[in-house]
Amino acid sequence: MDGFLVHAAFDVLAWLAAGAAGIWLMRSGRVAFAVPQPLRFGYLAALVFGAGVGAVVLGSANLWLSGMPGVARSIEGAVAGGIVAIEAYKARNGIALRTGARFALPFAVGVAVGRIGCFLSGLDDFTYGTPTPLPWAHDFGDGIPRHPVQLYESIAMAAFALFYLWRILNRDRFWIDQGFYLTVGFYGLQRFVWEFFKPYGTLLGPFTLFHLLSAALVVYAVAMIATAPKSQGTSHERAFA
Repeated sequence: MDGFLVHAAFDVLAWLAAGAAGIWLMRSGRVAFAVPQPLRFGYLAALVFGAGVGAVVLGSANLWLSGMPGVARSIEGAVAGGIVAIEAYKARNGIALRTGARFALPFAVGVAVGRIGCFLSGLDDFTYGTPTPLPWAHDFGDGIPRHPVQLYESIAMAAFALFYLWRILNRDRFWIDQGFYLTVGFYGLQRFVWEFFKPYGTLLGPFTLFHLLSAALVVYAVAMIATAPKSQGTSHERAFA
């Protein structure tokens, strides 16, 4: 129960931190939101629905593949589900512009904060690492020193958030335009590496479900950056997702 409460508290903190980052981006005027006003409620509803479904379906699937039947949630599943839902919503409503730049910094900040909660939740959370003799190994309560893999991810995403913020403050057009894809690509890349230090069941050879999902996110990000239009309106109208 204590682990559950800690995780819930950090979930709230992660949402608050992500929200604060999003508000800062909005007020800074550096990153626009290219969804027409009448479609914004539906857009956000699709995002929440897709993220929720992806989190539960893929989180639970990984749990089953690891020999632990039950229901679970996954940050990466939420990212994938949200992307699929938004792309479908945009296609149905004829939104040609890319729309996710406003979510780049909130995404990175939210993961950085949320993973601390995973670490503090201990063994109950099933996000801990595999055993290791490294000096920074952490005992989650079972007497086995393990990789604090949640902190690896938290540090990686926090460092990315700081770098992204630096580029935005310097009005780097590439980082402003491609921020969401850069965030998704970096997240997928670092997550792919950390998956080797987790006790999850494999799906294809040595790779877990989240290895494959991480690789898919990287491919998606690279493809979207490579096919990005040279311009999307004026500097105040550009926004990419």
